[in-house]
Amino acid sequence: MGAAARTVSSLLPIWLLSLVCASSAQPYIGVNYGEVADNLPPPEETARLLKSTAISKVRLYGVDAGLIRALAGSNISVVVGVANGDIPSLAADPAAASRWLAANVLPFVPATAISAVAVGNEVLESGDASLAAALLPAMQNLRAAAAAAGGAAAGVRFSTVNTMGVMAQSDPPSTGAFHPDITPQVQGILSFLSKTGAPFMINPYPWFAYQSDPRPDTLAFCLFQPNAGRVDAGSKIKYTNMFDAQLDAVKSAMVRAGYGNVDIVVAETGWPTRGDAGEPGASVENARAYVSNLVAHLRSGAGTPLMPGRPVETYLFALYDEDLKPGPASERSFGLYHTDLSMAYDAGLAGAGAAAPAAGQPRGGGGGGWCVARDGASDAELQADLDYACAQVGVDCGAIQPGGACFEPNTVRAHAAYAINQLYQAAGRHPWNCDFRASATLTSDNPSYGACVYTGGGQ
Repeated sequence: MGAAARTVSSLLPIWLLSLVCASSAQPYIGVNYGEVADNLPPPEETARLLKSTAISKVRLYGVDAGLIRALAGSNISVVVGVANGDIPSLAADPAAASRWLAANVLPFVPATAISAVAVGNEVLESGDASLAAALLPAMQNLRAAAAAAGGAAAGVRFSTVNTMGVMAQSDPPSTGAFHPDITPQVQGILSFLSKTGAPFMINPYPWFAYQSDPRPDTLAFCLFQPNAGRVDAGSKIKYTNMFDAQLDAVKSAMVRAGYGNVDIVVAETGWPTRGDAGEPGASVENARAYVSNLVAHLRSGAGTPLMPGRPVETYLFALYDEDLKPGPASERSFGLYHTDLSMAYDAGLAGAGAAAPAAGQPRGGGGGGWCVARDGASDAELQADLDYACAQVGVDCGAIQPGGACFEPNTVRAHAAYAINQLYQAAGRHPWNCDFRASATLTSDNPSYGACVYTGGGQ
């Protein structure tokens, strides 16, 4: 078969838990709230929308008092941001750090849970050496001010957000390393994070990786869709998606720097629903595939090969489109929701009472039926689907192993049909979970036979 079967006893409960909890807040799923727009809903409406979803964290790029207050008493925590322009004064004067904290954190806690302060955004990649040099002192002064304030403020963590541009090497993941010209600053920041228990915040974007290599196999690798995988020659680990590969590259760089103990938080990741002519892959379909498959990956609890067994805290980009953002069309098109509160697409995040999908967009979840091999799909395509499905956490392929109830007929088509249905059912039964690059299809006809029972239907 080319893939070891997974045992249901140890792995399936993770998926069952994810399906049961799909409508409630997930402690590792957050969203970015960008405000470069002139048509955003009032804070109270945004707060109601967030409370109706599985989103449990919000990252602000500044300090939006209205939204922070609207989230008071909820189970949604907030990351607030320090503007890059404020960093020099905060670094130079501890009293300025105390004043910033008094104005932007203390008025809101503990009524609203402020979990972290992101000091600056993409500072190390800005090319401004003086600003980069001021970053760590600013973080230290703010942390000291919070400790002195005590109470809820003392538990706030201080970090900074970085792009993958801090990496000099990221492919393959085992060779991950930070750029030598910023290594001294990174080392100092990692030491601070290690001492204070704060995370290293990074923005991995498979979308940008696809832009630099727009081939079908790369797209499947980026969208968590069936693919041949990529073997890291150094670690011998086979990666099946770009997200894990990018995070493990960062983890390798941190280990190489001597700070493998510091947690990683994904501060931004997403996929645009539209783009300019020179931006291949920007579409609603691909955005839905990336985000929904990422959410399913997080809910599985699998983690990454170098950080197994736990999901990485991840902030999706972004809650809304931002119509005033400069640059290509994609920059204005990352929203999970339209500003009229309808879904741009269903990523499997909605809970009871959530906003409806936009016109023409299907609802996800509870799709019923079965996912089977499509007529006309080649054995090569189906073998790739089979290998991919059986390699996913939560998918039990024991029934198609020798002696299993579904081993006969011993054909690629029969085994692939069983395996892709297992993945479809485990992933949440969304229509896009039965795509497999057009080699699979949904059916309402039960494909079970004899002792071979396919999960699905009304189960």
